[in-house]
Amino acid sequence: MFSIIDIETTGQSYKNGKITEIAIYQHNGQEVTDSYSTLINPEMDIPFFITELTGINNEMVRTAPKFYQVAKTIIEMTVGRTFVAHNASFDYKFIKEEYARLGYDYHRKTMCTVKLSRKLLPGHKSYSLGKLCAELGVEINGRHRAAGDALATAKLFDILVEQNDSPRNPKAVNNYKLF
Repeated sequence: MFSIIDIETTGQSYKNGKITEIAIYQHNGQEVTDSYSTLINPEMDIPFFITELTGINNEMVRTAPKFYQVAKTIIEMTVGRTFVAHNASFDYKFIKEEYARLGYDYHRKTMCTVKLSRKLLPGHKSYSLGKLCAELGVEINGRHRAAGDALATAKLFDILVEQNDSPRNPKAVNNYKLF
């Protein structure tokens, strides 16, 4: 029912930037059922500050598949599923733009774990993935890498589903049903 996604990119602007890595964890509402992760050749130079943040450099992506070569897999892993990400609009806009460059109109229902966390887990100082996961005891193995961040988002999603379904939280159940 869900595709939990994280991407790494060449920068902040989806109009000018490109995807350098993607990870997708398929989730049925109870557990992760499948996964996919790959570097992507962005066909442009990766800025130094992005390499410093992610560890992804031009040499690593030189022989990686280009987006059009993984586009079918991404479609297959997200079709009929809700697109879930931490700050979903960022990831969704980049992916949507990559498909637009190929002449394809990519549309999925989206769910943002930042917004859900604010509603279901109020009171945290920060809702950034790193800080929220640290407070919740969710380990991120590979911060600022797609697979590590996507898996942490999947674990956060599990916490949100549990919190949403908890009889101790009738406000969440009555006012913000996930499914």
